[in-house]
Amino acid sequence: MSDQEPRVGKRELAFVVFASSLGTLIEWFDFYIYAILAVVISRKFFPGSLSSGFLASLAALWAGFAVRPFGAAVFGHLGDALGRKYTFLATLLVMGLSTFFVGILPTYDRIGYFAPVLLVLLRCAQGLALGGEYGGAATYVAEHAPDNHRAFHTSFIQAMATAGLLLALLAIVAVDRCVGKLAFLAWGWRIPFLLSIVLVALSLWIRSRLSESPIYQLLKDSGKTSKSPLREIGVENWKKIAIVLFGAVAGQAVISYTSQIYQLYFMTMTLHVPTIEAYKLAALGIVFGTPFYFVWAALSDRFGRKWIILSGCLLAAISYWPIYEAMRASVHITASGIAIDRPLMVGMLFAQMFLVTMVSGPMIAMLVEMFPARVRYTCISIPYHLGNGEFGGLTPLIATSLSLWWSRRSPTDPNAIYMGLLWPIGVALITVIVGGLLLRETGGTSIWAEIKR
Repeated sequence: MSDQEPRVGKRELAFVVFASSLGTLIEWFDFYIYAILAVVISRKFFPGSLSSGFLASLAALWAGFAVRPFGAAVFGHLGDALGRKYTFLATLLVMGLSTFFVGILPTYDRIGYFAPVLLVLLRCAQGLALGGEYGGAATYVAEHAPDNHRAFHTSFIQAMATAGLLLALLAIVAVDRCVGKLAFLAWGWRIPFLLSIVLVALSLWIRSRLSESPIYQLLKDSGKTSKSPLREIGVENWKKIAIVLFGAVAGQAVISYTSQIYQLYFMTMTLHVPTIEAYKLAALGIVFGTPFYFVWAALSDRFGRKWIILSGCLLAAISYWPIYEAMRASVHITASGIAIDRPLMVGMLFAQMFLVTMVSGPMIAMLVEMFPARVRYTCISIPYHLGNGEFGGLTPLIATSLSLWWSRRSPTDPNAIYMGLLWPIGVALITVIVGGLLLRETGGTSIWAEIKR
């Protein structure tokens, strides 16, 4: 540890990582429940045919993503002006309450068009909260971690986002088994939304025991905190935000939501894999893939962030089409129903999770190292949530729409079901080009040095 780093004890650092990661897991659990249950929710809140209702449900899903940059701006401002700790306590509370209210929201057959309108508003509240959560947790952990192990410690935040998806899948499978399929479709789908309030209360209690980050406390004690972070970002940091957005985050975002959300819709809507079976297979892919967050993060601490992230984007662009062809080949229609080559399917789901870990494991460390402490919360939140909100959040909707459009245009084309992949492949390639030319390597940067000057 350099003499410029505050001496944060191992036990304190472990508790910081645990408390921050737990809150992140719960927020993503809340956010992902809707994404997983989009097919069920489409029948409850959106009138019309199954396909039109599903697309409307995906549009509501995207609404939660679309407002994430606004949440990043609002809560990033508060986090830089007032402190990291209390800001991400507030985001957790907003997320928990919004998710709980989705669980008690009347459906379309009870209150008509008020139902989808209220649902979209609650999704927007979730998106605003998530827009503030990531930057807060990422900045808070990074400002406790030593320079030479920053990516490893912050990779827990990334891993917990995926763990939130896993927890949501397991919760839905458990409720389905407990109440039965018919009861689940009728009312059981509400239970995972309602359970989130207990998890949020637990996380709020744990996070309330945290103290302010050492870097922010030093800024505050020396009177160097920003009073208006959005105004103080400056031209140089706006250039960095643009480069980070198109040269790193956009690719990471489409890979994350293709490999964790769109693959669920591809299995259930296109390949007609039974829903609960698809969730179980996806859960296995997540379990096998998640440890690689820490592997890639640790490697980036030693060898650098940039080329690991860009290599992951390039691999995704090259491999997505054959991966999804293999997923299709693993499903066979027989006289008795659908037969699934489970090892092959799980292998393809693991391959996608491997790509997610490669682009996401080093991401927080790179973002933190790009921007100065005075405006860090704001500066890392804006590009991350623009990328994940607009590029990643649109992935399920654009990919599904592209595939449906091509299938109607060319009903005999066997490749029609893969046309949705053109979106993540194209964005990932753009990221490789922009990042390769303009993104700078940040590995080895000391974020403590600026505070000590």
